[in-house]
Order: sequence, then C-alpha cells, then structure tokens
Amino acid sequence: MELLKMEGVTKTYGAKKIAALSGFDLSLQKGEMLAIMGKSGSGKSTVLNIIAGIDEMGGGQVLFEEKDMTKMSEGQMTRFRRENLGVVFQHFALVDDYSVYANIALPLKLRGVRRAEVDRRVRSVAAELGITKLLGKYPRELSGGEAQRTAIARAIITEPKLILADEPTGALDEENGRKIMEIFHRLHRKGNTLIIVTHDPAVAASCERTVRIRDGRNEACV
Repeated sequence: MELLKMEGVTKTYGAKKIAALSGFDLSLQKGEMLAIMGKSGSGKSTVLNIIAGIDEMGGGQVLFEEKDMTKMSEGQMTRFRRENLGVVFQHFALVDDYSVYANIALPLKLRGVRRAEVDRRVRSVAAELGITKLLGKYPRELSGGEAQRTAIARAIITEPKLILADEPTGALDEENGRKIMEIFHRLHRKGNTLIIVTHDPAVAASCERTVRIRDGRNEACV
C-alpha cells in the first residue's frame, strides 16, 4: 500500500529564488525503510521539511494516504504532523529545560493524553530503547548517543505512521551511529515505515531502497 507520494515538488528560498527542489518525485510504501541520499545542499533535508509541513513547497503535489497535503490549512497541518509523523533530527532538538522523561512525554501531553497513560507509555518506550535510567536526567547530562535515543523515543511514543530521520547518525561517532541504526532496523522489523536522510553510503546501503538526490532532482533509484 502506498503511504506517501510526491510528484514534481519544487521549492525555492529567498528573494533570489534559489532552487532547493526542482521537480522531485518520491513514492513510499507502507512498511518500507527508505534512504534519501545526497551531498550537502542537494535538497534532501528540504524533502523531509516539506513532508513534515515545516516548509511550504512552491509547486507539485504531496499525497499521504491519498490525501492532498497541499490543501491543508496551517491548523490541519499541525494536527496531521502530531497524529501521523515522528521526526528525529541530527542535533536531537531536545528541550534543554525538560528532563528526559518530559522530553519524551511532550508529544502525548500536546495531545491531552491522561497522566497515567503518559507515564505508562514513556516508561515502556524508555525500556525498549534502554534509557530507563536516564529519565531523570537533562539533555546537558547526556552523551550524543543517549540524546539521540531520547529523541527517537519522543518520535515514536505516539506510534506514528511515518518516522522521518534527518541525518540521525551525523553528529555521532561510528559506534553510536551503528547502535542508532540498529534501533531503526528494529523499528522497521516491527512494521514501522521510515525515511532516513543521509550522506553516509553505509547508512543508505542498510536501508531497503535508496533514492539519490542531486541539485533538487532525482538522480537515480536503486
């Protein structure tokens, strides 16, 4: 079943209309683990930003479960993101003044989930990712690998239909990067759908399929 489809997507930035995407296409099946690979500035992160509704596209179409995302209002897009997406960033994007527990719980609290259910789910996902002992700590007390596991826990606690990961190993050493990819593969085996943006050939090779992007366009699909 096709979960996401992007057709002819364009995006420009600034007064000079610098092109980030120039007719990018993508088809993603439910349960797939897909890598988008390209050099810095190729447009790969812009693809995730458009899917997540962080950036508005210039033209083209994006369908999620056959629903046209380009026709959503700002409020509808916010609800869509909360209900369907989990996003993992390269530099973690944790709230510094929140504990690990509070960072993970945040998406559920925004949904108005009851406290007891929040607690149950936070502790469950923390156990799954091996960070139960970190729940009382703050981001400044974490290693890079611990911070990224916390970010992944926050992304998956709502059981999203699609997990987006933007260079999730880019700020980590090789060993921690390997451990993070093991987590993503475990999530995939459980049936999760993932898009991983990367410039690392090893990360891309570990995914089911790679879409290569260059100058905002599809270079090749393998």
